[in-house]
Amino acid sequence: MSIETDIKQKKFRSPYQRMALNLVYTSNWIQYQQMEIFREFDMTSQQFNVLRILRGQYPNPIKVSDIADRMLDKNSNTSRLIDKLLLKKLVDRKSCPNDRRAVDVVITEGGLALLKALDPEVEKWEENMVGITPEEADMISSLLDKLRNSKNNN
Repeated sequence: MSIETDIKQKKFRSPYQRMALNLVYTSNWIQYQQMEIFREFDMTSQQFNVLRILRGQYPNPIKVSDIADRMLDKNSNTSRLIDKLLLKKLVDRKSCPNDRRAVDVVITEGGLALLKALDPEVEKWEENMVGITPEEADMISSLLDKLRNSKNNN
């Protein structure tokens, strides 16, 4: 299907408008698919993002402010997300020994186990993108980086 078919719009003001609407539509489509996976595990995509960041740091703790810097959704309330994950016993929070104002967070064994259970579901979801080759996926990522005026760190 094309963006024209999906949103029932025949003309666009410019190729840039078509691209922008296609990016927004596709981003929402991807988020909805992820939401379906995470819902089965009583988790949001933002909570998953926090746990993914913490797993990458494990076994070392990380400050809440550093988690916020790494979040995919920059509008996330990281402190609130941490509180929800604490209630689920998926993370632990401690005062930072070097900075009394800062809070360190570390993923728990329960959080690691949840991510281990989620990993096959996320991999299965990623494999559903077989309509795009790995080379095309790299090209799309490069173009998106270029659109955001990012530099490739490879």
